[in-house]
Amino acid sequence: MKPFSLAPVLFVVLFVVPFVSGCAMIEQMETRTEGGAETPAVVTTAPPPPAAARTVEEFDTTTAEDRAAAAAPSSGGRSLGTAIASLGDPSLPGFWMMTALVAEETQGRIEFPEKGTSAEVTLIPSDGGSARVSLAALRLLEAPLADLSELAVFAN
Repeated sequence: MKPFSLAPVLFVVLFVVPFVSGCAMIEQMETRTEGGAETPAVVTTAPPPPAAARTVEEFDTTTAEDRAAAAAPSSGGRSLGTAIASLGDPSLPGFWMMTALVAEETQGRIEFPEKGTSAEVTLIPSDGGSARVSLAALRLLEAPLADLSELAVFAN
């Protein structure tokens, strides 16, 4: 009788299963983004970044006028709470935040208490997890691009 080897079983469990499930996750993410449910409306008329964009300045296509308008948000508004936020898709231009704190797209304001800065943004519903914020908004808030930041969120 031939001895039984666990090598083929381990290969399937350790490599094939994670690879196949990872492909399903990528397909789900592409569908969500392409379907428009997660694609934020743009507060500005900023064009999308060029396909060859590599630097922060190349990805942030907002103008000085766009930044000035977003940096002068209305005060007040209804507090929705706080959110732990990270950088969203840098290829999506404008000032936006995807968050589970809203059920429908609305105009709002986000504040970065560490710096005392705020920005007018479009709040877009997301399915949970950490909030995602546009590159332009994080730069305006002077929030770190590579870290998680706690932001106060307000609806206008």
